[in-house]
Amino acid sequence: MSYDIPELLYLDSHEWIDPTDGTARIGISDVAQDELGDVVFVELPSTGDELSAGDDFAVVESIKAVSDVYAPVSGEVTAVNETLLDRPELLNDDPYGDGWLVEVELADPEELESLLSAEEYEASIET
Repeated sequence: MSYDIPELLYLDSHEWIDPTDGTARIGISDVAQDELGDVVFVELPSTGDELSAGDDFAVVESIKAVSDVYAPVSGEVTAVNETLLDRPELLNDDPYGDGWLVEVELADPEELESLLSAEEYEASIET
């Protein structure tokens, strides 16, 4: 199967992160949404919550499974995609666009260096 893997940073647990000027948008990858199947519910943190790299911060429920979503970096949640609460299917339709989960203010930008490049992530899903 061929997946859409844009030039972002990734965790091997299938979260993506798009850092820009001290903040970053986070979501789940095309691979994750495909493996989950039809997403029916999303639980998100609140604005102002603190995330720690590696900790779970959201829950995605599909017709197949319930999955935790892990924070690629540490930081304060500055925005939450509340549209997903009414339209969780956006995770399936547009995981890198309208299906983003949260935006965070990066606590330690050096954490980005430990994440996978798009090429490394693609190689990890092929093994």
